[in-house]
Amino acid sequence: MSVFPDRDTVAAKIASMQEPDQAFLKLIFENPAQDDALLEGLCLYLDIASESRFLNSLKLERNGEWIGLNAPTRLQIRLMEAARSSQHPAFTAFRAGLARSGGLERAYPKAAV
Repeated sequence: MSVFPDRDTVAAKIASMQEPDQAFLKLIFENPAQDDALLEGLCLYLDIASESRFLNSLKLERNGEWIGLNAPTRLQIRLMEAARSSQHPAFTAFRAGLARSGGLERAYPKAAV
């Protein structure tokens, strides 16, 4: 039995990031049962980007920022863990966009002392 969406579909949607792809990703964000497929697709997207002959760091940063802004709070730590799973420049660029989105800070605000 195959799971929908599969990681290849999610990776393709993140790579394209056109308006219909963004709507598709927002639907995935709404369903906690699809979190694993989303994260597997994100890891595949980053792996493909890291093996590419040309590194489009601006696109990786923009995608990281968009995902950070739109992903629910339950995913913010897992997204950052995926972005920190490698020191490759593709992961670094994605992580920079994710950090710039402020999603992790919104999900887990600093406690007042």
